[in-house]
Amino acid sequence: MTADTPQPRAVAPARPDDSVRAVLLSPRLLTREALAGIVTTLALVPEVISFSVIAGVDPMVSLVASVVLAVVMSLLGGRPAMVTAAAGSVALVIAPLVRTHGVEYVLPTVLLAGVIQIVFGTAGLARLMRFIPRSVMIGFVNALGILIFVAQVPHLIDVPWIVYPLFALTIAIVVLLPRFTTVVPAPLVAIVVVTVIVVAAGLTDVHTVGDEGPMGGGLPGLTPWLVPFSPETLGIILPTALSVAFVGLMETLLTAKLVDDITETPSHKGKESWALGVANIAAGAYGGIAGCAMIGQTVVNVKIGRARTRVSTLAAGLFLLLLVTGLSSVMARIPMVALAAVMMVVAITTVDWHSVRPSTLRRMPVPETLVMVVTVGVVVATNNLAIGVAVGVLLAMVLFARRIAHVIRVERTVEVPADSESSAAAAGRVRYDVVGPLFFGSSNDLVEHFSYADDADDAAHGATVLVDLSRASVWDASSVAALDSVEAKFAAHGLDVEFVGLDERSGSFHGRLTGQLGG
Repeated sequence: MTADTPQPRAVAPARPDDSVRAVLLSPRLLTREALAGIVTTLALVPEVISFSVIAGVDPMVSLVASVVLAVVMSLLGGRPAMVTAAAGSVALVIAPLVRTHGVEYVLPTVLLAGVIQIVFGTAGLARLMRFIPRSVMIGFVNALGILIFVAQVPHLIDVPWIVYPLFALTIAIVVLLPRFTTVVPAPLVAIVVVTVIVVAAGLTDVHTVGDEGPMGGGLPGLTPWLVPFSPETLGIILPTALSVAFVGLMETLLTAKLVDDITETPSHKGKESWALGVANIAAGAYGGIAGCAMIGQTVVNVKIGRARTRVSTLAAGLFLLLLVTGLSSVMARIPMVALAAVMMVVAITTVDWHSVRPSTLRRMPVPETLVMVVTVGVVVATNNLAIGVAVGVLLAMVLFARRIAHVIRVERTVEVPADSESSAAAAGRVRYDVVGPLFFGSSNDLVEHFSYADDADDAAHGATVLVDLSRASVWDASSVAALDSVEAKFAAHGLDVEFVGLDERSGSFHGRLTGQLGG
């Protein structure tokens, strides 16, 4: 195997109960996956309805699109157990388009976004996720926990007093029931119990899912195309389609990485990317709006429901379909306080509390902590995970470039001949050892590390200055230009320069560009 041959990535061995076949053959595992999907659906419904209001579309549009997204991704996606539905990040991007041009432009926008995501996935660009630093990922997770928690707070403000005992009861069931049994997910029990209490007691002043939007049954059918095929239409939808595509991809791939860490199993990010494109095209055609991974609901499915396979997300999609078509009146009577309490527990368990302990912060490098804090701050301020991650990555790159720019070191020695007998004969060869990576950040001031006038005095007449680069690497044209400048300054003082020690790649790169950059 050559040095250029990609090394196989270590993959966690698949556990015997994590395959779809194993689940279908085991009543216990099938029950676990199905119940996890049901709990996930109940946590999904109010959020999808809320996001439809943000996007400016009918709630039924978002619910039907979520059914399509969940089912398609269960069949095609590369990350089992990850929940995909009409998401808030996509709603925030689409909302300005709907307000400015109308809801009829959503369909072509979603279709174009899906095509972009398919190209992204098939081109293998999902590998770019490896460049997201750990500090950004931690900031992403912590910000997610904050957003989930804050989104539930309105359901506990200016409400009847009876809401608070119901909230406490839900929390108690979710926290305490797993100590006695895990056969049935505690959130499902809590939601059912609180719903029964509210309905049986006739507590009509308790806010329910039905109060979030109309819950009429039935399916809408194919989404009609209502805009002209023209360059003007393309100009209107292209900026939004690009935003939908990349916001959806970023949130989906980050969620997939989070699930990889929780389940200690790998996923196929490229497959997940193009499958998301296919799912969005299907959801746009039959439903009407795009979506991406739902991070909070995925945490519910994987952490609380302990789901590990596609069966759970397929069950979630089918159960949501059942709610939309046949049980919409039942779904409408679920108290929002029960769902809010469950999501608050999810939010608290989502935050990486170890990362914010004083002992951890004291050990962490300041730039790492700064990147995490900025990521959290931007996400919370903009209510957009994608923007926060983008700013966090950019800041991490700048801080890394700044940090590594100062690791370059140049050591000067004068090699005096051993048989010299006088000070005049003591002049010898000047040697410089350059240590560290040479790139645009570190090489810009490289010229200042050499003593040109002193070397003209210390070196023997006609001697060559030796610059040893065996502990350095040349990475870009800026570094080659800097070495050319060093050579030119020594030439102005009557000295030649010999660059030695470059590895094969650096030597080839330097040889191809030296003397060709002008200036």
